[in-house]
Amino acid sequence: MRGEVLGIERRRRWPDEEKLAVVSSVGVDGATVTQVAQRYDISRQQVYAWRHELKKKGLWSPDQGAIFLPVSFPVPGNAPAEPEPDPGPPVQVELRLGEGRCLRFDSGMDGEALTRLIRAVEAA
Repeated sequence: MRGEVLGIERRRRWPDEEKLAVVSSVGVDGATVTQVAQRYDISRQQVYAWRHELKKKGLWSPDQGAIFLPVSFPVPGNAPAEPEPDPGPPVQVELRLGEGRCLRFDSGMDGEALTRLIRAVEAA
């Protein structure tokens, strides 16, 4: 039986910095793994393999790029010393809980309702 080579085999070397850039571009402007793989001319499986490899090396975290903001809720019965400034329009907030759970809610949500919601999710 005779075999025939149909194309040129490519074996590229990717430094960790380039792998990290590729893996980190997933989700930017809504880019999916498939779109990123096509952009860099690699397979989807390669993106997942690099993600796993970089995570083992401690170079990549799924929370990379997360922004943490201070949150304070008024304590019932305690009047603020000065009037609070207008908070502006509500924004979407993502709260990551234990065991991979994630809550998304509006920043204008009542503090007591949010506390009840978090407790209910944690108890489930």
